[in-house]
Amino acid sequence: MSTSELAEPGVSVSDAAWKAIEGAYDLHVHVAPDVIDRRIDDLGLAREFLSHGLRGFALKSHYVPTTERAAVVCNAVPGIRALGTITLNHSIGGLNPVALEIAGRGGCELVWMPTVDAANETAGRTQGGDKLPFWAKIQRELASSGIAPPPISVVDGQGRLTEEARQCLEIIAQHEMILATGHVSRNEIFALVRAAREMGLRKVIVTHAEFPSQNLSAADQKELADMGALIEHCFTTTYTGKASWETVFANIRETGCERVLLSTDLGQKINPGVAEGFAMFAQKFLDAGFAASELRRMAVNNPESLLG
Repeated sequence: MSTSELAEPGVSVSDAAWKAIEGAYDLHVHVAPDVIDRRIDDLGLAREFLSHGLRGFALKSHYVPTTERAAVVCNAVPGIRALGTITLNHSIGGLNPVALEIAGRGGCELVWMPTVDAANETAGRTQGGDKLPFWAKIQRELASSGIAPPPISVVDGQGRLTEEARQCLEIIAQHEMILATGHVSRNEIFALVRAAREMGLRKVIVTHAEFPSQNLSAADQKELADMGALIEHCFTTTYTGKASWETVFANIRETGCERVLLSTDLGQKINPGVAEGFAMFAQKFLDAGFAASELRRMAVNNPESLLG
């Protein structure tokens, strides 16, 4: 997220908002330990979620697998389900079938396609700008040290899924992990979701659909949902002014709440706490006229359908 001043002040949260997300899962959080300074650590987040009646979360790192961390959380804080994940960036070898197979054998539940190293994600390679993500600084420092492998794409010059990407999908399917599209481009997202459907992957998330490097239209989101994907909308995207609330609400109404996933993408020190942000997210939906049952579908039922 941006290191600049927040685009929106705090939102007053009602009891109804907390009640609407009781039992919810947040499948996109960034907490400590991490190479980036975070607001809270794994165990602290687990206790925070438990105290607010929230059920669980997926531990995302742009750089390292989190399956072992998730196992520790589940053992240390009974009643919380923490999901281990892996992100296919250069720090684990990119589209690396060995790393992915080992992650799957170890109980990894969610796989993100490339994020900070995606060819489509230029924030860590371009100069200037006052709203760059925290990880952009790391990417630039690596490049200035001579550590700058080529950006990763999951499609070739003809727009076809690469053999490496297809092999990764096969492993994801074999271990029944969740596929999330990461920061890849619109065309790559469509190629991944189409291939996932053809290969029988039943659990697919289109990552933060309104984030600037994705910026999918309402028609795109509906088409991807028609192909079997759940469309993720993240609190930080709108809270930090990267997309308007009106756009997100309209996109969700077009796609249908039954095919939408709400996540926070929180954990940054400058942003609200994860549980608090989740409740703020819920409040914005209630204020926009969404029913509590629709909120529960997006925050509770749809994640449960992925997790089994």
